[in-house]
Amino acid sequence: MKKLFIVITIVFGQLMVLAQTDSVVNRIISLGQTDNQTMVLLDELCNGIGGRLIGSNAYDNAVKWAASKFEEWGMDVRIEEVGVLPVGFNRGPWFGRMLSHNGEILHFATPSYTVGTKGVQRGHVLVEPKSKREFDRMKGKLKGAWVLIGGQNDGWPIDWSAEGDAHRTEIIARNDSIEAKNDSIRRLNWQNRNRKELQKDLIPMIEEPALFYREMVEAGILGIIQSSKLPIRALYDRKNIEKMSWDNLPKVPDIKLDEHQYAAIRKMVEERQYVMLEFDIRNHFRPGPVPYHNVFGIIKGTEKPDELVIVGGHLDAFDVATGASDNASGVVPAMEAARLIMKAGGKPRRTIVVALWTGEEFGLLGSTAWVQKYQSLLPKVSAMFNRDGGPTVPVNISVPKAMINDFNTICQPLANANPKYPFKVIEVTPGPRPKHAGGTDSSPFQMAGVPAFNFGTSDVDGVDFSYGEIWHTERDTYEKCPADYMNHASVVNAVVVYGVANLPHLLSREGLFAPDEPVQTSTKTKKIKGK
Repeated sequence: MKKLFIVITIVFGQLMVLAQTDSVVNRIISLGQTDNQTMVLLDELCNGIGGRLIGSNAYDNAVKWAASKFEEWGMDVRIEEVGVLPVGFNRGPWFGRMLSHNGEILHFATPSYTVGTKGVQRGHVLVEPKSKREFDRMKGKLKGAWVLIGGQNDGWPIDWSAEGDAHRTEIIARNDSIEAKNDSIRRLNWQNRNRKELQKDLIPMIEEPALFYREMVEAGILGIIQSSKLPIRALYDRKNIEKMSWDNLPKVPDIKLDEHQYAAIRKMVEERQYVMLEFDIRNHFRPGPVPYHNVFGIIKGTEKPDELVIVGGHLDAFDVATGASDNASGVVPAMEAARLIMKAGGKPRRTIVVALWTGEEFGLLGSTAWVQKYQSLLPKVSAMFNRDGGPTVPVNISVPKAMINDFNTICQPLANANPKYPFKVIEVTPGPRPKHAGGTDSSPFQMAGVPAFNFGTSDVDGVDFSYGEIWHTERDTYEKCPADYMNHASVVNAVVVYGVANLPHLLSREGLFAPDEPVQTSTKTKKIKGK
């Protein structure tokens, strides 16, 4: 009889929890449809604060802003330092135009952690030299010039480090050798000018953008200009940032110019027309060390506070635009999900952590640091949910077989929460556990064996969103994020995260990854390289 009473009590308790969960979930969905603040948060983060590269005042402001929102909603807040940068960087406005040829306004950008102009600077335009002979011929004209360099902008600046100089020095020597051979070919062709079948083609020079970078800087150029496809992509000085100090900063602007304007200017210069450009670029550095932080909003669990459900995205963003799709579109639906849970009166069994990761664009710095620091907590992380693929609407989640029943129950309210965006649970065949970091913050968790998910999304309404158009470009702005998609994303986050937090158990990790393939052995002795 006593055992029967215990069983009845347990079942009744579980039913009460499920009833409470259903009630909260219904309120979450209702609030998400009538009082959704996702776009308000997006406006504040993107248009109020702007691009948020780590090391910038804007990123520091974003951390304070997010923490203040969590506090306002009654959540606990934790801010954790992840690392420091030797110098920081702030981007101001930029402007450029042709002073000749009808004063055309120039369309360009510069990578972060590169230098701006010294006020308004005007100068003539030259095409970079390709050999030592060309450099010697034109070095007197380099002072006060803007120099057109070869190659196509890939977002990164020219490497001005000692390693970059050594690489260019090697190519210069090879090009000098090629030029000597070409001199011989020219002489031979001249001697055989009446016998065309014996003439030889010249050997092409090795192409390397800014081949005489150091020499041109020392000669007094104003800056370098490189062609860029549209929309313009501008990243940061990845190769040199760890070596930067206040006394060792880049010396001249690295300008990425609209490919159409670049081509027109280069044609005029090659025709030896006189072209003068004017630039005003306000890139500014901050004396370091400059720390950067993860920020966490916490809804403490009522029964199992030491077990966690994590949801979020990366707070940092490139600053050539405002980081709306990448990745405010991941940050603010997670934040709004927490607000909806709190306002709906949710009391989760497990602790819900809204994690706003830092330094994702610098190599998953924030999420990697958390996984390394909290190894002992990883077995108690039921799931980690990450959004970092743009602002399209979540329509499914793919999970292994052992989780199907749990997720079918959790996601059932989403099937009709918004008839335009029915939500499905898909059983997925597990792949191998990743051994190397991927491109988003779920990767370190997956490598550590933690269930980490990215919702499947779709452009259901056909707004023609293109992630390639905004990815790290000047077009990553607020208006690229459709309100209906963003609002529903917050509801999906809230319902799924709250549901996982209220399961009677942690999510099963059975079959989460495919077994590692057995190592192939051979009877032959294999020689080890270097032995």
